[in-house]
Amino acid sequence: MSVLQSKLLTGEQWLRHGFGTAESDNWCSAYTNLKQIHSDLVFNVDGLRGCIDRGDALLTSEPDHWVGVRTADCVPILLADPAHRVVAAVHAGWRGTVSSIVTKTVDRMTREFQTDPAQLLAAIGPAIGVCCFEVGADVARQFHSDSRTIDLPEVNRRQLEAAGVAPSRIDVMPLCTVCSGPKQFHSFRRDKELSGRMVSAICIGN
Repeated sequence: MSVLQSKLLTGEQWLRHGFGTAESDNWCSAYTNLKQIHSDLVFNVDGLRGCIDRGDALLTSEPDHWVGVRTADCVPILLADPAHRVVAAVHAGWRGTVSSIVTKTVDRMTREFQTDPAQLLAAIGPAIGVCCFEVGADVARQFHSDSRTIDLPEVNRRQLEAAGVAPSRIDVMPLCTVCSGPKQFHSFRRDKELSGRMVSAICIGN
């Protein structure tokens, strides 16, 4: 297993993308990124390169401009607007999910590029699954949940749907970074400080 691709996004010839694994740490070495802080901060990075600020989501309308996020259990989400040729990469940990970062990214795309959420394509990559994400009562309360296990990918899928993205245009990869094992995915919950990070990135092709 090296770089994973969403079947939904692969069908778009104008796109390039990938979700990294433990075997593909350096698959996308030149991409614009952020110092991730588990926030709801979204940046338009047109005209910018490198690590540009503190935040957790990036969008661009520039061809050949990779934008990406790093994860090791948090939810990586790649968004693409086929009509206006805009893409985004989102890092949604539990704090970012509670703050609806993916919804705010869709809103930013709508405001700045006239994106129609109903036409968006969304791919949710490998992340900690409900099978392995047990939380304390304080975190569960922030999700308005009586359960101590939280399904982060599903919460983000629901947020996308609530933002107007058609269910048929949301692809969720059912792969848990924790229980799939260290040969497949990095996991902070499993490996703590020894864990690496995986890059998920997207780009408008020339």
